[in-house]
Amino acid sequence: MSSSQNGRNGQWYPPEWPDRIRALSAGELTPVTPKRAATVMLLRDTGSGPVVHMLRRRASMAFAGGAYAYPGGAVDPRDERPVAWAGPSRAEWAARCGTDEATAQSLVCAAVRETFEEAGVLLAGPDAGTVVADTTGDEWEADRGALVARELSFADFLDRRGLVLRSDLLGAWARWITPEFEQRRYDTWFFVAALPEGQRTRNASTEADRTDWLLPAEAAAGYDRGELLMMPPTIATLRELATCPTAAEALSGAEGRDLTPVQARARLEGGEIVLSWPGHDEFTKRIERA
Repeated sequence: MSSSQNGRNGQWYPPEWPDRIRALSAGELTPVTPKRAATVMLLRDTGSGPVVHMLRRRASMAFAGGAYAYPGGAVDPRDERPVAWAGPSRAEWAARCGTDEATAQSLVCAAVRETFEEAGVLLAGPDAGTVVADTTGDEWEADRGALVARELSFADFLDRRGLVLRSDLLGAWARWITPEFEQRRYDTWFFVAALPEGQRTRNASTEADRTDWLLPAEAAAGYDRGELLMMPPTIATLRELATCPTAAEALSGAEGRDLTPVQARARLEGGEIVLSWPGHDEFTKRIERA
């Protein structure tokens, strides 16, 4: 079992957190500003219910190494560039996410771009009513590699292929912010989407050593047994997805979800640190002084 697990389940827990929490409490640590990020819970219907595409981060990764997660990553500043757009407007997305229009666009673009970069799935099409049916082949792979290397902006990628971003294929699900005592901080919006017909996922990420389509309830059970390592937002969203009978119902259900950001808190009680995530009591953790 990883030293980043708590021994009872698969909750990701960095061993350096206690020292950083005490330093923050003593005024000896200045929190870094979190980077905006987006991640996508990609669903595919099966006879047993929708399965979600997950990747396991390589153990060598500095942040959440060995943990299961969804495709996603940080916003590229160029994600704010104008793109051909279908579905809810930028203004509607800004209202939904509680941001300005430029930020809202960058989040939606980052979600679509990262899903293509890490899973080979593209939520875009030739027009507002279609989706690309196949993203395999050398030319697609060359473009994907150029996006990953930041040699090509997402706007230019869509433009030269004559594609329209399908924002209607995404639903905003949740927002989690990495705690102030973590040195690698992200302000992450979680989106939900259904795998477009004809497309298939592949492990296109250099950050992952495996990918799986998992029933959310089974993935959560693996976490509960301590077999699958996950960060709190991942297991929390899995438990929520487990209640959705189809991918379409998950997408429609996203419309009314609360996007108030969740961020861990830490307090000192005597010789113990108490970690908590508001609204998610299962992650509360007490750490004795070493």
